[in-house]
Amino acid sequence: MLILTKVTLALLDAANDKDSEVQEQVRKSMLTLGKQQSDRVLAMCQDYLTKHPKLVVSHRVVILQTIELIVGSRIEEISYPRIKSIISLASDEMTRSKEVVPDWQQAASNILVAVGNKHINDIMEEILSKFQPGVLPHFFVVQTLASLSDSNVYGMVPFLNAVLGTMLPMLCMAKQDNMKWVFSSALCHFSDSILEYLANLDKAPDPTVRKDTFSSEIYAAYDILFNNWLQSREPKIRLTVAEAVGSMSHLMASDKLEEQIPKLIPAMLSLYKKNSEHYIISKSLCQVLDASVNMGSRVLETQLDSLLVALHQQVCCPIDYSNPPTVKNHNEVLRCFSLLANSFPDRLVMFVLQKLENSNERSRMGSLAVLRHLINSSTSMMETKKLLILASIRQPMADHSNKVKKRVVQVISAMAHHGYLELEGGDLLVRFIVQHCALPDTIQKPIDPEEVTNEALRTMCDNTLHLLTTTVGRLADVLWPMLLYYLTPPQFSNATSPLCKSLIVLGSKKRNNQEASFNIDFTQQGRRKIISHTHTHTHTHTHTHCIAIYLKDVGHGAPSLSLLSVLSVNIHPSADILWEKEIPPLLFLYQCIGVTLQQCYNKEVVKKQLQEILLTARHSDTIEREGVAMGIGLCANSHLEGTLAKLDEFGKSDAFKKSPSIFNLLKERNDVEIEKVKSTLILCYGQVALNAPPEQILNRIDHDILRCISKHFNTKALYRDTLAALQELLKSVLAKDPTPDGLQSVFKVRPELPASLAPSPPPLEQDLVLSNNMVSFHNLGALLGRLSPRCSDPHPAVRTAAVDCIYTLLYIQFRQNLRACLHYLCLSLYAHMCLSVCVSLCVTISSPVCVCQQLTTLVFMLFEGLVDSQTNCCRAASVILNTLLKNRGAGLQELVPEMLEVLHLRLQTITEEQVRVAVGQTVLILATQHLQTVINTLINQPLPYDRYPHRFTHTLIFKCASLLDSKGKESMMRAVTTKVATNQPLAMTCGLKELLLNGQSQEPAVNLFPQLFSCLTVRLGSSVGVLLHVQKVTYLSVCHGKSGLYVCVALRILLARAQMCVTLGMFVFSCRAMAKHAGPRLPSIVECLCPCLNNIYECQRITVTAFFSELLNHHVVTELLLMDVLMNNMMERISDPCCTVRMLSVRGLGNIAVGSPEKVLLSDIVMYKYCTPHALSDNDDIRCASILLLGNLSKFGSGEPVFKDQIHNVLVSLLLHLVDPNPQVVKACKYAMRVCAPVVGSDQITAMFQNHLHEDKSLHYGEFINDLTKYLIQDFPGMLNFYHISVIQFFKSNWPEVRAGAAMFIGMTQLPSS
Repeated sequence: MLILTKVTLALLDAANDKDSEVQEQVRKSMLTLGKQQSDRVLAMCQDYLTKHPKLVVSHRVVILQTIELIVGSRIEEISYPRIKSIISLASDEMTRSKEVVPDWQQAASNILVAVGNKHINDIMEEILSKFQPGVLPHFFVVQTLASLSDSNVYGMVPFLNAVLGTMLPMLCMAKQDNMKWVFSSALCHFSDSILEYLANLDKAPDPTVRKDTFSSEIYAAYDILFNNWLQSREPKIRLTVAEAVGSMSHLMASDKLEEQIPKLIPAMLSLYKKNSEHYIISKSLCQVLDASVNMGSRVLETQLDSLLVALHQQVCCPIDYSNPPTVKNHNEVLRCFSLLANSFPDRLVMFVLQKLENSNERSRMGSLAVLRHLINSSTSMMETKKLLILASIRQPMADHSNKVKKRVVQVISAMAHHGYLELEGGDLLVRFIVQHCALPDTIQKPIDPEEVTNEALRTMCDNTLHLLTTTVGRLADVLWPMLLYYLTPPQFSNATSPLCKSLIVLGSKKRNNQEASFNIDFTQQGRRKIISHTHTHTHTHTHTHCIAIYLKDVGHGAPSLSLLSVLSVNIHPSADILWEKEIPPLLFLYQCIGVTLQQCYNKEVVKKQLQEILLTARHSDTIEREGVAMGIGLCANSHLEGTLAKLDEFGKSDAFKKSPSIFNLLKERNDVEIEKVKSTLILCYGQVALNAPPEQILNRIDHDILRCISKHFNTKALYRDTLAALQELLKSVLAKDPTPDGLQSVFKVRPELPASLAPSPPPLEQDLVLSNNMVSFHNLGALLGRLSPRCSDPHPAVRTAAVDCIYTLLYIQFRQNLRACLHYLCLSLYAHMCLSVCVSLCVTISSPVCVCQQLTTLVFMLFEGLVDSQTNCCRAASVILNTLLKNRGAGLQELVPEMLEVLHLRLQTITEEQVRVAVGQTVLILATQHLQTVINTLINQPLPYDRYPHRFTHTLIFKCASLLDSKGKESMMRAVTTKVATNQPLAMTCGLKELLLNGQSQEPAVNLFPQLFSCLTVRLGSSVGVLLHVQKVTYLSVCHGKSGLYVCVALRILLARAQMCVTLGMFVFSCRAMAKHAGPRLPSIVECLCPCLNNIYECQRITVTAFFSELLNHHVVTELLLMDVLMNNMMERISDPCCTVRMLSVRGLGNIAVGSPEKVLLSDIVMYKYCTPHALSDNDDIRCASILLLGNLSKFGSGEPVFKDQIHNVLVSLLLHLVDPNPQVVKACKYAMRVCAPVVGSDQITAMFQNHLHEDKSLHYGEFINDLTKYLIQDFPGMLNFYHISVIQFFKSNWPEVRAGAAMFIGMTQLPSS
């Protein structure tokens, strides 16, 4: 009992939590306790509220809600004295404050309502004591009476007469709006309760109660509400009064209601204009009309015109299905029309039909909605109006609006269910449905979101036709064979599929039932239009033709053929047997073959079947060609290789030759037949591309599909004619402007053509020589740079054309000066290899005769040649470029930065390794001539470097090593103190990395390994979170904008130089690898790193502490006599001002248990001196590390009593942190509890921890705690008191999840009352 008291008090204190989830968990735990000790827990709740009168409202609300839950679930078991006490408490809480405090007072009111479900007399005694005549009651006293009348109708109604008698004088006293609202609401609830009571008198305790018992009081209240409060300026009050008046109208005396109707109905209708929400008004109006119709009111007819106009306006309002009140309002308005139809059917129908002629679209839509509702709901009243309605519906059927047509379809559907379509004129309604099943697609997307598209209307009509066919049995004789009339006219062609499906259903049913109406007499008057011939013997041909014309449309073939099968007897007596065999296979024959071959694993069978399909197909038939292609395409899904091979073989067969036909040996195959076979083959390739797996077909498109398809077009002739025309065009362009600029314009517009189709060079020489006597080629460099790589083209024709063009250009430019040299060059083209030609060309065009401006243009144009589509041309460009720079590069110093930048960009797309090497050689040539400029350009490259500048740096690294060495240390120290990296230190880091990459650096790297490793390790830690200064870095390949990754690369290279097989990954893995592979060097490394532990920069202290912490996890530190040094450093760091350093030091001390088990006795001190408080730390990392430390140390505590006691001390903390908001802490808790499991002292709990607490698996916390608490109660009953005391402190935790877990734990560890 003492434990229950402490736990309950702790939960009551925790109810003040601001987090809603914690409050909910407190309520659940209190309910769990209350179900076991209802009276005791309720008494404590009551005492708590009494002793703490100044609790904040939210705290009181949670406790009152808890009382309500317990009372509601255990009302039968709570003692009567406690019930009386609870009633008194709730009543006092509800009325203590005269001001309305909704949450507080509503919670207290709910308690009274919950108690009132069983103890209504006691509740009413308490309530009525605060509901005295002449005194305006508290707001929530009236509200409670209203709620009681809802929750306990049979108990409350006997009190209502007295309550109404006391309430009536109070109505005149209510001046405030909130009191008017609560009285109106209460009267509405009272009226509804009375009506429910009267409707179920057989279940009522007093069956003698009558409506007259309440009529006079209800009317008196109505008089005040209607005449005074309904005109309130407050919309909320007007709506509540209107709702009350509607409910009260059923309880008023008939004469009084008759007297009020002329005033009541206009007042209700006027509310539509005063309020934006109409649902309550329509509901109340419906109740008034219901009461008036039921009593047979005579004066109601005088209000009919105004009623119809107002209701019609409401039914025309758009319905927002995302806003439920608008839907409810629409339904209530339709109910009003139904009520009026019972009394005034003629006037109502005429009113609605007249509104169908209104020019307003919404008016027509609203009228159709009413008409549909009347047809469905007032069947008997509408029986005599059928012909009138049939005649009137024709006008909206001709409406142009799809929205109106949609309503018309709904009306037709209703009419079909009530026998309208069997009447004369019903066939027009069927025609309307069929006509709109054939609608074409909407051409322009509608702007209005409410607009109904043709597709939507067509789908609706399809569904309606199917619905009428399958659910309205009486329509079978109407639709059969009427629907056949619409199969042949072309305007209904789009409706073929739904028509056939409906006819199949109707025909199959009649045929199976052997109905006489199944047999169609096509000679009967009116049915001859089904066919286009007059003689009976042509029926088969005509029907086959009429149905088959739709096979070409998507989706029409299968239903059309199925309908033919159903109609077979009607078409010809002998057709039935034939079509049973022929038509079903035609439905999906080729598709079935294709799908079947997909599942076939025998390649020979697949090959044979594909051969059969291609050879026996009727290629002249469009439909069959498509079927063949579809079947082969489906087969390719599983047999792509074999299908493509078979198609290629078929494309080479005699079927494509003008030889005696393999299908008909008596005639030769003509061009038309061959074209049809080609069409089949091309369609097959298209279906293969469509159906084959994407990952397989992409590589086959060009070579196996497009290549094969192109064979069946006359492509060569087409290309030849096109190129001839293009050449004539270029000649004419050049003839108009025979100058260097004119020639340049030709190159600008000339596309790159396939090498095999390259034209011969245009005759430039004569025209340009004549016009160029006084003008030199200012664009010679650009033209030579474009043409010279082509001298090494793999196609001889292109090489010849290129050299001819260069010869002509140089001849024009230099006249006779280079004639002999050029002559030698052209002869060597045919006598030597391509490379020799390029060298000769280089010597020629790099002669001093070329001016510098032409040289610059030539160089940059050769840069473009490095990425030529032909590999040989790329190589030629690189050879020419390097030869040119060797001879003339000394005068290009100003262009070096720009040239290096262009080369850098070109390297992004160069794939040929030989060309990449040549580019590196280009940089070396430039460096030989302009060393300082090249080095400055490379050092100033944007960081981080991508892999292409590395090629440059490798070439020059030892030429700038001294520069890197002089700035390395200073720049690294500067980078440690900033969060944005500067360019020069990073460049020096990259320089060090490149220096280490060189094979000659191995010996000094090994000698200085401890210093270099320590320096780079600290540098790595200092670079965490440091971003590059230049944000827009292109072509990143390693570092992705973070400077620290440069150091990782340098470290990796350093380790390789030291011949250590270490994979550099996460920091902790790197430390482990160092402990394993760098043992002899560790003392020197530790000596170098120790000074950094006292550095003013946190980043350095964190890095070194993390490194030392991980070293303590390995036994090597004991062997190297480093244990004391490292452990002392960790002990010193526990008081570090940086929380991360403290966390890492605690983790390191925990690692001692693994690295040096013999020193584990020291860990006991550490464990409870540092671990337990830190496990409650607000810092996630420290909390996580402390819990991991606890788990690691517990590995060595098996059999030690002190460990078992301490584990139980922290067990509650670990359990509650299983719902810690930080997932890493949760994983740490799971690990620690799983490791601690053997020390706990319970086999069942150990099994639970080890089976369910895995870091990578989710945990259902509620179920886990529920099962665990059972074992705790069973195995450690003496510890329960300690657990409860321990858990109470967590009610003040910073995390709502932990507070909720604490409440749950207490609720589940309560011993049963027994």
